[in-house]
Amino acid sequence: NTDAIVQELLSQGKSIVDARNGGASGCVETGAFGTEAYILTGYFNLNKVLEITLNNGIDPMTGKTIGLKTGNPEDFKSFDELYAAYEKQLNHFIDIKIEGNNIIEKLWATYMPVPLLSLITDDCIKNGKDYNAGGARYNTSYVQGVGLGSITDNLTSIRKHVFDNKKITMKEMLAAIKANFKGFDQFRHDVIYDTPKWGNNDDYADRHAVMVFNSFYNSVTGRPTSRGGVFRINMLPTTSHVYFGSKIGAMPDGRLAKEPLSEGISPVQGADKKGPTAVIQSAAKIDHIKTGGTLLNQKFSPSFFSNDESLDKLVMFIRSYFKQDGHHIQFNVVNADTLRDAQKHPEKYQDLIVRVAGYSDYFNDLGEALQNEIIRRTEHEAV
Repeated sequence: NTDAIVQELLSQGKSIVDARNGGASGCVETGAFGTEAYILTGYFNLNKVLEITLNNGIDPMTGKTIGLKTGNPEDFKSFDELYAAYEKQLNHFIDIKIEGNNIIEKLWATYMPVPLLSLITDDCIKNGKDYNAGGARYNTSYVQGVGLGSITDNLTSIRKHVFDNKKITMKEMLAAIKANFKGFDQFRHDVIYDTPKWGNNDDYADRHAVMVFNSFYNSVTGRPTSRGGVFRINMLPTTSHVYFGSKIGAMPDGRLAKEPLSEGISPVQGADKKGPTAVIQSAAKIDHIKTGGTLLNQKFSPSFFSNDESLDKLVMFIRSYFKQDGHHIQFNVVNADTLRDAQKHPEKYQDLIVRVAGYSDYFNDLGEALQNEIIRRTEHEAV
């Protein structure tokens, strides 16, 4: 969405000329072309922070204390107490992330000069500095938040079942998670099917996405880099949502241990039940202008595009999202049966290309976990 991108760049202090000459590159990341060194500095697992919070600073995958002692979750009297603990952990790990990033950026500046980029990026020659050393007119380091849909559904589940409805105690919730829901089948059914989910235009759930987004933004944005620029956020996973999921146990939304997280700002796979319009209404509730890019995936059945009227609807759908300052949206047009058959008979589908995160790839070249994640995404059909 070019209009949103210009607003994003202006909000970052770029001139109107430089902002209008900028755009999105790579996957979805925003930059002022020819005048800015904008660098992606790695991914941040928003859901792992919650897991550590629910274990009072301990990573249950390793048994090691790696976070802050924010209190025994069983003692929290309200959702606000839980979220305050989560926010403390978030800020703690962002501090570590940024400290590590600045060490890496100093190494780049010292040992990895890029003379060609420095020649073609404005102000590097004028400043007498390399592109990697802060020579460009603007210098931005992005931290990518991963798993917004998952963290939203996790917090929604805790709020509803533990604090609002009091259907289960925190002690029981933690026991179910620790057991990977074994012996808690009915409870897992309830948290999956009887809990509001991100992507359905339901304010009860969506407010948690806004909360986490704003906490992440406030923790990162504006902090100085070693290149003389600032850190900012975007919401882009590439394929890290699969790896990040493999490092997390079961979670309060009913997700089993080691399963992939949600990708980009998309809903958890299969959780969006009210159609694509509800998805963009949810996605528009976060402030995309505060970011350097957000990534939203949608999957449509080929039957959706059977006539010109459907194509016109798609155009209106995209424009509706962009009028709400949505940054980006992309589509897979393929049905799940085709993808499952491609898993069984890859030799028949050597030219099958799918959208993964901000990029496309041959389906046969993806790992099985990533293939399954794409298959599980909600498939919208013509109505």
